[in-house]
Amino acid sequence: MQGVPEHFTSEKDRAQFRHLAHLPGVELYQAHIEHYAFEPHTHEAFGIGAIEQGAERFRYRGAEHLAPAGSLTLMNPDEIHTGRAETPGGWRYQMIYLEPDVVEQISGERNWSFHDVVRHHPADAGHMSLLLNRLWRSTEPLEIDGLLLALLTLGRRYARTGHSAPPQARHRFSIVQDYLRENLEQRITLAELATLVDLSPYHFLRQFKAQYHVTPMQMLMAYRLFAAKQMLDRGIPAAHVAAATGMTDQAHLTRAFTQRYGITPARYQKQVTR
Repeated sequence: MQGVPEHFTSEKDRAQFRHLAHLPGVELYQAHIEHYAFEPHTHEAFGIGAIEQGAERFRYRGAEHLAPAGSLTLMNPDEIHTGRAETPGGWRYQMIYLEPDVVEQISGERNWSFHDVVRHHPADAGHMSLLLNRLWRSTEPLEIDGLLLALLTLGRRYARTGHSAPPQARHRFSIVQDYLRENLEQRITLAELATLVDLSPYHFLRQFKAQYHVTPMQMLMAYRLFAAKQMLDRGIPAAHVAAATGMTDQAHLTRAFTQRYGITPARYQKQVTR
């Protein structure tokens, strides 16, 4: 079955990706997940989507959220989150991930920010699903651009624009986030990170978890796997990606990538580069 990773234990679990050839920075995603539980991961893009069947439970910004059928999911860039089924039979959903520059290019507005990650609105969710389905089927750039504008016009109802960056972007630990991103292939110690913000290792760890609701290692892995995703997009072989992102070997990359994105690196690369 197309899009089902080898690591999925149920044939009902599937995930598929598509990129738009004429517009980098946009990724379409469709999935039906029954058994799989996604480990903490991130998308350095806005995530806008609709729950079409069942319900998902996920952790986002330190809180548990439930998204039933008929809900919109609205995620800001670089927010680490999880995902698992809440209902028997799992949940079916569609998402689109748009990098901030693309959102600004299409909408003409800067500094988008979603306040609520879940909004239950069956009519808008149904409209979102319709737009995403049409995007999946379309091969005409002109039609795709029109659909993207319609999609962002719908998402704009739930967004604030023109605001400065959210407070967490200016947090003292931003330097730690930058350091993690810049040293993906390194074996980083807790003491090394604590030194960046002049704290003892365990005082740093307590404050870091209170701020981001994940451990530094979980954040590092989220960044490693997102970087791996970008390298796979460019057609770089998985073995090279594993080495460049600090994975032990290609098998380690496969396990970790599948745990975060629900698909193996090989299948992901095949879907987005064909």
